[in-house]
Amino acid sequence: MEPIVQHLKIFNTLNSKKETFKAIDSNHVKIYACGPTVYNYAHIGNARMAVVFDTFVRTLRAVYPKVTYVSNITDIDDKIIEAAKEQEVEISQITDKYTKIYNEDMARLNVLPPDVQPKATEFIPEMINLIEDLISKDFAYEKEGHVLFHVPLYLNYGKLSNRNREEQIAGSRVEVAPFKKDPADFILWKPSDDTQPGWDSPWGIGRPGWHTECSAMSEKTLGLPFDIHGGGRDLIFPHHENEIAQSCCSSASIDDPTSYARYWMHNGFVTIDGEKMSKSLGNIILVKDLIEDHHGEVIRLALLSSHYRQGLDWNEKIIHQSKKLLDKLYAILKDLENTNQDDSIQSNKDVIGPLMDDLNTPGLIAELNKIVKEFSTIKDDEKPAVKSKLIFIGSILGILGDKNFNHVSDEFKNKIEELIQKRTEAKQDKSFDKADKIRQELLDLGVEIKDSSDGTSWNLK
Repeated sequence: MEPIVQHLKIFNTLNSKKETFKAIDSNHVKIYACGPTVYNYAHIGNARMAVVFDTFVRTLRAVYPKVTYVSNITDIDDKIIEAAKEQEVEISQITDKYTKIYNEDMARLNVLPPDVQPKATEFIPEMINLIEDLISKDFAYEKEGHVLFHVPLYLNYGKLSNRNREEQIAGSRVEVAPFKKDPADFILWKPSDDTQPGWDSPWGIGRPGWHTECSAMSEKTLGLPFDIHGGGRDLIFPHHENEIAQSCCSSASIDDPTSYARYWMHNGFVTIDGEKMSKSLGNIILVKDLIEDHHGEVIRLALLSSHYRQGLDWNEKIIHQSKKLLDKLYAILKDLENTNQDDSIQSNKDVIGPLMDDLNTPGLIAELNKIVKEFSTIKDDEKPAVKSKLIFIGSILGILGDKNFNHVSDEFKNKIEELIQKRTEAKQDKSFDKADKIRQELLDLGVEIKDSSDGTSWNLK
């Protein structure tokens, strides 16, 4: 069965160009995206990846009869071990706590649970089998309790990231240890001491390297090859490059990187008011804090306001714009409350046409703004189609699904009331310049005010 829409295009990182997507099996599309390492609260960068790929999976499901989406949890990592030591608790307490928080936070952003959410610690036997296979084929070697992949033997290494030999070594996150045959070699397995978690293996008690996890989990859950592999841009090298090397030298074909995954998609970074997120700058924004002040749909729409491959600068302006648009869209749906839907819209996938062009969410958001702009002039017989279009687009973007959408948060409402009170006091003191400045400040927030004998009322523009 061929999908209704034939023109889905994806920018494939593997070939550095936009390509027409051709499913391995058009009856069943398979996609894997790298999930979080659970040792702390999810930040806005984690949320962007989750929202982007959730939206893409929703798009695929609108077009294909079956889609299986796998997104993993990394629950064994040196950062997790350090967090457990600092807090003096068992590692499972850290990973269980933050896995639960991550899933709850993403649910608040209307991110649907993946079909499969494998945890790394549940696939240790598969990782050991993968490593044993690589050793038997001479692509990996053991040294001082470590097992390493010997990069020079895989000639396609660097194809995904377009890095040459010198760039691979310089950009690698792995230390240049004396037991390495080559500086670019990366760890598949490492020994654990008595204070670290470990599993029995042919090379002693140890734990897997980070890259080993996703190769084993993706093959076990989806089989090889699968259609699409995704994640944040920061994973292209070395993580995804190493995945391809491991899998193509084991279960897939050494001569063909697409024998592991056919297409690779990567979302861009999030900056905060033009600066890179970092602990040193103290500007890491956590999802748990955002959702205290903003509705999940506002955050989600803001995350989709920039094309997924581009950087996204997180600031108050995009939050305000998203809130303003949602207010207007919900107002239209309220107006259409008693209007029947046009069922034919659901089968017209051209409604989400911009998403067929490499998930162009800004293009679809522009369509929503156009509906808002033209709504006051539409005829009654056009309203069923408009209502259905909004509901359908909303279901793909993950918005317009909350009948109790809070148009104004308590915090925002309090801020408005506080400014109005200051303006009233300024007028009483005959400080009219100050009163005018406060009115402008309210206008900048998207709030219009009206003075009357009963006091000052306000509404959103």
